[in-house]
Amino acid sequence: MPSTFPPLELINRDTSILAFNERVLSLAQNPNYPLLERLRFLCIVSSNLDEFFEVRAAPHVEAMRDDIRQSDINVQSYQAIAEDAHLLVAKQYHILNNELMPALAKQGVHLVSHGDRTAAQRRWVSKYFESDVRPLLVPIALDPSHPFPQVANKSLNFIVALSGQDAFGRSNNIAIVRVPRALPRLIQLPKNLSDKQQKFVSLSSVIRAHLASLFDGREVLNFSQFRVTRHSDLAVDEEDVKNLRTALRKGLVQRNFGDAVRLEVSHACDEKLAKFLLQQFDLPKQSLYRVNGLVNLARLMQLADLAEGSHLKFKPFEPKISQQLVPNQSIFSQIKQRDILIHQPYESFESVIAFLREAVNDPDVVSIQQTIYRTGSDPRMLKLLQEAVRHGKEVMAVVELKARFDEEANINWAEALESVGAQVVYGIVGLKTHAKMLLVMRREGAGYNGKTTLTHYGHVSTGNYNPRTARLYTDVSMLTADPKITRDMEYLFRHIASQVKLPRMQNLLVAPFNLHRQMLGKIKSAELAAKAGSAARIILKMNALTDEALVVALVKAGRAGVQVDLIVRGACILPVDAPGLEGRIRVRSIIGRLLEHSRVFYFKVADVESMWLSSADWMNRNMMRRVEISWPIADAENRVRILQECCQLSLDDTQDAWQLLAGGEYQPVSSLARKNHEHVFSAQQALIQQYAE
Repeated sequence: MPSTFPPLELINRDTSILAFNERVLSLAQNPNYPLLERLRFLCIVSSNLDEFFEVRAAPHVEAMRDDIRQSDINVQSYQAIAEDAHLLVAKQYHILNNELMPALAKQGVHLVSHGDRTAAQRRWVSKYFESDVRPLLVPIALDPSHPFPQVANKSLNFIVALSGQDAFGRSNNIAIVRVPRALPRLIQLPKNLSDKQQKFVSLSSVIRAHLASLFDGREVLNFSQFRVTRHSDLAVDEEDVKNLRTALRKGLVQRNFGDAVRLEVSHACDEKLAKFLLQQFDLPKQSLYRVNGLVNLARLMQLADLAEGSHLKFKPFEPKISQQLVPNQSIFSQIKQRDILIHQPYESFESVIAFLREAVNDPDVVSIQQTIYRTGSDPRMLKLLQEAVRHGKEVMAVVELKARFDEEANINWAEALESVGAQVVYGIVGLKTHAKMLLVMRREGAGYNGKTTLTHYGHVSTGNYNPRTARLYTDVSMLTADPKITRDMEYLFRHIASQVKLPRMQNLLVAPFNLHRQMLGKIKSAELAAKAGSAARIILKMNALTDEALVVALVKAGRAGVQVDLIVRGACILPVDAPGLEGRIRVRSIIGRLLEHSRVFYFKVADVESMWLSSADWMNRNMMRRVEISWPIADAENRVRILQECCQLSLDDTQDAWQLLAGGEYQPVSSLARKNHEHVFSAQQALIQQYAE
């Protein structure tokens, strides 16, 4: 980088993650969204924050605990992040208590506190407590023989301060009540007690109302619900374990009891009780979050699921089969004619299911190979692969056991496939297999000496093989019979399974081998073209941009005159106000009804265009510690379609778009559009309407 520019000051990644959640939280205040959907977005922020603390907070808490000041992660960095997190949480509860719940009450949906219950409702709740709750509660009074109990990650608990003495005459005045996870967190009151409305009670309020009955002969002086979040990133030394699956199963148990990183208590929690809990979990005071409501807002998602009312939810839209597929015709024969794009969720994931089903039922198909990362609870793909084995086909599944928070589901998949005789491999030691590939080999035609030949058909995707999230996430996938792409897929599957040297790829870019280098090279080509006076344009769409080398390369390209548009949903560490950019790099984030998940990399240098889709975000972990793929879009018509639907519409969006400003702040584009009396336009809504027509 030229010496005339000062060192590049990148945006803090953790700050950027919290800023993303601030944008998601804004949807909970969107008056154009139905109320229960607004509540969902509030709950999503809680789930996101849980993961943030579970994965990102431990080094910061350790730095605070050890008073570290001379490193990138130190006391000051943690204090800044904690301040942002506390403000975000406070805003969550303000929106919940002052906007969403009052508005839902006007629509006949109530979360009824103990103080607001009628006598009949209290009697019903009391019976429910006695029959369903009390038998599962075992209060633990703390004394030398009953030390502070193990508290599982994100579990609901109560701490209680008691007066008097126990049955043995001892003054143990602190008790812990653990709430079993088997109990539902929301309970709907019977219709005859709800005045023709929908009324619910929270489990925490049910227990709180009957807490004193758990301690006969003693007085409850103070109490609070509490919840501790623990570091949950599994660390397994793959080089040192004989059976990764067994090691991960053990690790899943230990995950619930990792180091504490956050403590949530009721806003009125007694100061002594709060201090006692902080000491028990060895947490600094910045890790204490006093909340005005349920300590786990993510569980309010049950209210959005249980409450009824079409006017309270998004109008559903039914994804169509891919517009490039002809119904009731062989998908194999159609793929031979051209590459077929599927733009989810506007087009249905059922096209992928249909492709796999045809492969399973086709007697000429001899082999099916697939990567498994996050599959969800829909069992259809698992059952199809099992059926393929029973039909005598060779089935190989590359199951990523280390997919964060999906480890147990993937272990179950692996065992289910192995039980019928499928070949299951777990990827490469030290790398996560994040590539999304499905490869089918089929005997066709008369080849050499009149024998049939193997024809390859493939499916590659920017998103997971998960039918549920395929209705909520925007992704682009492609069905192809391109021999260069499918041959590369075969080589990559063989490399993952047998760990032989990966041959030279003809079309696929593969991390950690050449994807990072190739992307740096394409940015450099644009930079050199701009310096030579040629037009150069880069448009990138992804979920996160945190790889420093790629960020530095983009800044250099921008300073050389390349126009760079970045559509980054989540964390982005690139400072758009860096000296010398002069507005040539623009960063926007689309936060709307659907979760933007597709990865599109477009380069135009002079008159030469190239476009790549990918499973990888531009993060160091994706480029260096994962097996990822990126594939070219050779068909000009498909390039135009992707550029328009995934990129240009997002750049035109004035409703769901946020613009990154100087200092790392994001501004909603809609505020500027309304100020200028411009038409407000949503890319997602436009695509929903376009595909519906």
